[in-house]
Amino acid sequence: MAHSETPFRPGPEISISASPEEMDLEHSLDSPEKIEGEKNILIAELPASEEQVNADTSGRAPKKSWSFKFAFIGLAATLFVFQLDATCLGIALPTIAADLKGSSLESFWASLAYTLCGLVMQPVWASISNVFGRKPPLYASMGLFFIGSIVFATAQHMNFIIVGRVLQGLGGGGIDVLAEVILADMTTLEERSTYIGLMSIPSAVGNIMGPTVGALFSTYATWRWVGWINLPFLGVGMPLLFFFLKLRPVPLDTTLVRNLSRVDWIGMALVVIGITAFVVPLSWAGSLYPWAAWQTLLPMLLGAAVIVIFVFYEAKPTAPIIPHRLFHSKTGNVTLLGGFIHGILLISLLQYLPLLYQAVKLETAISSAVSLLPTSIISVVFAAISMMMVPLFGGYVWILRLSWAILTLGTGLLALYDVGPSSSMRYGLPILWGQGVALLRLNILPIQASVKNVDDTGLVIGQFLSIRMFGGLIGLTISSAIFNSVFSTSISDTTVELTGALGPLKDASNAVNFIDQLRSLDVPLTTLDQVLRVYLKCFRTIFYTMTGLSGLGLVTSLFLEEINLKKQELGKQRFEG
Repeated sequence: MAHSETPFRPGPEISISASPEEMDLEHSLDSPEKIEGEKNILIAELPASEEQVNADTSGRAPKKSWSFKFAFIGLAATLFVFQLDATCLGIALPTIAADLKGSSLESFWASLAYTLCGLVMQPVWASISNVFGRKPPLYASMGLFFIGSIVFATAQHMNFIIVGRVLQGLGGGGIDVLAEVILADMTTLEERSTYIGLMSIPSAVGNIMGPTVGALFSTYATWRWVGWINLPFLGVGMPLLFFFLKLRPVPLDTTLVRNLSRVDWIGMALVVIGITAFVVPLSWAGSLYPWAAWQTLLPMLLGAAVIVIFVFYEAKPTAPIIPHRLFHSKTGNVTLLGGFIHGILLISLLQYLPLLYQAVKLETAISSAVSLLPTSIISVVFAAISMMMVPLFGGYVWILRLSWAILTLGTGLLALYDVGPSSSMRYGLPILWGQGVALLRLNILPIQASVKNVDDTGLVIGQFLSIRMFGGLIGLTISSAIFNSVFSTSISDTTVELTGALGPLKDASNAVNFIDQLRSLDVPLTTLDQVLRVYLKCFRTIFYTMTGLSGLGLVTSLFLEEINLKKQELGKQRFEG
């Protein structure tokens, strides 16, 4: 049955008249002691949750136990590790490839493996946690990430780098989605915005500081610390979760075989095959193979066909990965579209802003990361306060609309970048964009509020995070295609002779790899200026495109409806600490 959403509005005041018998009873309780005694009897007869029992009578939220606080810190530590690791490899990858004598193809797979494995496994981990409970898949995810980090840090060949990134991606996808799912199990929808805001602090710090950490390690220490740095944080998070994360057990069938039969194995296989076959050719289109090549079109079309089959098949299993009922909410569907666009903007600009500093401002990798520090710091602050502003605004709708407006303006302002040094623009221009991107982390709240059955919260979180990450991969594909296309056209329109040191630029696919050589080019200043302006035009075109997509996100937010957040149910495996 479709989930009909009714916008939350204060209703009219209702007056209830008491019967004569009730009035007699009211007058008979004429002493305070009798009134208090009757009150206690009525309260004792009401079914109360543990949270309600612990709440004080003043109406304030119940005080959280130390077990809750320690478990929350454990979740925050593991989520920080995932977000840090997700963004620190890109800037260190050239150093790794040079040290291990890796090829361009090996570097490509090392970069793609982590994101792809995380993407395909997020809905799988969420589905498994619905059958077996949250803790077993969480421990498995952390174990895979731990082993993958060690394999990466000790690698002596690029193949082991790829294996390590695969293991880290498989585990990281589980950490990302299960941290959000478990947080939903630990909190009510009414208080969840506060805790999501607190959780967004380590998440945003890790996500945005990753490039800086990767640059520092690869330049001043060793790139192997990109793997080693994960272990101490996991060493803090794993014991805290093991000892203090106390969730209500999920009822299991008497036999393992019957329990395993509840898992949507066919759906898992279809989603993994479909997404992989669709995403991989998108990632190599225009670089390893042309867009029109059969190596690009054939697997992409096959992947799209498998995804369509998966969508129809999900109507059959008793415990599907993505039930069709999750799409019966207009606000839920609009939020998913917004999350997809948010993923495009976040990942694309995090990737190309540092490259702009290196290509147009001729900065080093470390300097480009430092240039984004003001944006990073302000983004972390706004990521936290956006959630805590929900009660102040009376809901999430107007905050999300404001966020999209800020993001659209901030993305458009990035097109003001020009060739030449300008500290104020370098540090200041991305700040508004960073605020908008951070505020849009609030999207996770309406998607949870849109589910009719609280037991579906874990599934809808997995669905949302997967679609947002899928948007990131699509965004990188769009940006790469724009960059190569504009560069190829623009460099041929200049008077620059592509000979000698500039020879590699005849092939637009070499443009990004050539950025490191721009600072040491021995060419006339007029020639260098023309080359830098070609790069600038590529970045500006990307910014214009992202501004248009931000505007589309703003339009989608107009269709959001305010859903009542005053719900007191905990998630499927409510916290019992």
